[in-house]
Amino acid sequence: MEGVVVTWRELMIVIAVAMGVYAAELMLLLRWSKFHGHRSWFGIFDDSSGAPKLPCMDLELLELRKQLSDLAGEVEKLRSGDSRASSPYNHAIELARQGATASDVAAECGISKGEAELIVALYRKLRI
Repeated sequence: MEGVVVTWRELMIVIAVAMGVYAAELMLLLRWSKFHGHRSWFGIFDDSSGAPKLPCMDLELLELRKQLSDLAGEVEKLRSGDSRASSPYNHAIELARQGATASDVAAECGISKGEAELIVALYRKLRI
């Protein structure tokens, strides 16, 4: 009974054929996933910067931009001097400087009468 003898040359040919079949299978898989809408792991690098681009990042970016615009609006409101937006106490101080009584300040600003009396007492003196 003769045994089967495999030479190095025959072994290399078998390995080359197996690698060729594997490469062809990989190419077909990538082409199939491209045509059928499946994202391959190569597809996450969509832009030229090379940074990963994922759908969840787009949603988060939109949310962060909305929050940023809201905060910018609030900062602009505070810078414009809208005292009612910042604090009822700032509005009470303005009323006291204009000569309003403690009862009027408390009613308009929604603060206690004691707080209104203190604000009127402090800021009427500063008008002198």
